[in-house]
Amino acid sequence: MRAVVQRAHGASVSVAGERISGFDGPGLVVLAGVTHDDGPDQVEWLARKIAQLRILRDERSAQDEGAPVLLISQFTLYADTRKGRRPSWNGAAPGPVAEPLVADLGRALAAYGLPVHEGVFGADMAVQFTNDGPVTIILDTATP
Repeated sequence: MRAVVQRAHGASVSVAGERISGFDGPGLVVLAGVTHDDGPDQVEWLARKIAQLRILRDERSAQDEGAPVLLISQFTLYADTRKGRRPSWNGAAPGPVAEPLVADLGRALAAYGLPVHEGVFGADMAVQFTNDGPVTIILDTATP
């Protein structure tokens, strides 16, 4: 799994012009992508890393603060742009594989005491937030 984690001051997601989820104040925006061989081990590693990263103010973690997380599925994190001008999506897991793992990630983050706000898997979403810092961290379960 791969995630882009951003420290945010307020975030929301809208579908078809209607706000469906979000939070005010400090928290994290997590864009999460799934590849073909991901499973429960990758979900747990990623959830623990996100919850315990000390990237909030005063070197606090989301778990320390009980900070909210806006979790958005993002298959484009596995785009391969090495050849040509059109990205290849071959590295991204198909919906039937990815959707339950993103849902599992949300549940795993909630188990760390984090309020989890989510987008709609596969929907055309408008994500709005204010990057605080700016702080943006890339996590990849395939990286040692």
